[in-house]
Amino acid sequence: MDLDFVCRHAGRPATALTRRDVARALLAVPSGVALVALPDLRRALMSVGNPLTLPFWESTRAALASIESGAATVGDVQRWIESTGTEPILMTPSYFVWPEEDERGPVAQEMHDLLVAHLEERVRAGEIDPDALASGDQRARRAYEELQERWLATPLPDGRVPGFSVSDEQDEEMFSAWDEEEAFALSELRRVMAGLPKQPELPVAELDRAATRLRALLAAAGYPGNVLRACAGLDEAMPDDDAELWLTVAAGIAGPVADLPEEALLLEEFADLDREVSLEDEMLAHLCAIQHADWLAAVAALARTGPGVLASPERIARLIAESEDVDVDEHDAGDLTATESLFEPVVALWACLGIVDDSGVLTPLGWWGLPQALERAWSPGD
Repeated sequence: MDLDFVCRHAGRPATALTRRDVARALLAVPSGVALVALPDLRRALMSVGNPLTLPFWESTRAALASIESGAATVGDVQRWIESTGTEPILMTPSYFVWPEEDERGPVAQEMHDLLVAHLEERVRAGEIDPDALASGDQRARRAYEELQERWLATPLPDGRVPGFSVSDEQDEEMFSAWDEEEAFALSELRRVMAGLPKQPELPVAELDRAATRLRALLAAAGYPGNVLRACAGLDEAMPDDDAELWLTVAAGIAGPVADLPEEALLLEEFADLDREVSLEDEMLAHLCAIQHADWLAAVAALARTGPGVLASPERIARLIAESEDVDVDEHDAGDLTATESLFEPVVALWACLGIVDDSGVLTPLGWWGLPQALERAWSPGD
């Protein structure tokens, strides 16, 4: 750990090194090594005319000593490197969060580099005081945060807004990964269904009864109609065909299309962050939290077994844990309890569609419809 190492790590000559460059290089080696190297590194920088400042060296020694003793938290280390004056704040007051360095896409890396360059310009212009940041000056910290907030919200010469550009890239990456996972789950579902010795047949009488009840529920105010409408993305118009309506709603349970309409909430309730989460919101959150693999394991197991099998939340959790269709680690009691909790609203909504009966047992309608509903939920464009 010497000056040459810092220059190589930063990609700059010694005369151009910033506090951030030195701090990042010191964090790249064990804290004990960094502490030992600190005096020689300071003398080497002084000899090339880039001495930095006493507050920086004091804060650096204190930070490294805290890391070495095990007292420093991740937040402490992040705050220290941000106090160099040219490190973008990991999470701004408006809750913009930079991706971790090894998880940044090309756009996020470009914007991060541009912000670093912008902060370096502001330091040279005297608008940022790194020594005040290093000493913990709260006014300097607020000004530092506000400066970055403004930059993130200000269009670049090419029209891109940095904060939005980074968020859009993260959304695209998330959706792409989701689509890949969904496509794989769909192919596995089709493989499982193709291997069944007997394909389920549509129980017409059961569908007629279930559709009649479903239309009444969807037309009524409140739960469970509001949740079923949100899951399926239905407005006032509903499909005339019973099978189409039933499959649309059943697919929506596996892949909710919309949230509950905000107009259903009083404005003062919506603005109250401390208000209790409604039953409907909690149910939708549970549905959205279920992974593709869990849906696949549950529906595949039920399809193989057929009507008459218990499909309670407890049984579904066990079926998922024991599934041979997905790769899962051994589940402990906590995993089973969590999975059971997620599937409680599923089974409750399944009962509204006649997928399970009042005892939580899979019906012929559920045997026929669940695989088709899951395929519909995972098929592009549906």
